Amino acid sequence: MTMSTRPLGASTRSHLGVIDYTLAKRALLRDARRGLLSLTDLCDAHPELMRAARHVGEPTKSDCPVCGKEKLVLLAYVYGAGLKQDDGRVWSIETGLKLTAAHEGACCYVVEVCRKCQWNHLHEAFTARTAAG
Repeated sequence: MTMSTRPLGASTRSHLGVIDYTLAKRALLRDARRGLLSLTDLCDAHPELMRAARHVGEPTKSDCPVCGKEKLVLLAYVYGAGLKQDDGRVWSIETGLKLTAAHEGACCYVVEVCRKCQWNHLHEAFTARTAAG
């Protein structure tokens, strides 16, 4: 499921700048198919990311592009000066986007993870241009 199909109010979405990393992902996978990268280069998720993927990750309908054995999961990390104790925490996608939109300058990084082979890649990044009221 792409982020653009997630239910997020138009007023909230208008406060977020979006960067999509699909082209970077395609280039990385192309290099792997050509033998320029090994599986250890691709499947290197940190243990904390794997823990978050198991407990907070939201399933997608997309198979892992590396192992093909499991559906990818998405999770959101939110950072921002005004977030205080919530800065740098992992959230569900919806909560992460709402939290980001509520704090000008906050950033939400959506990461896709395979819980089987430890593939991980930055999927999208959102930055709050203004605070949603």
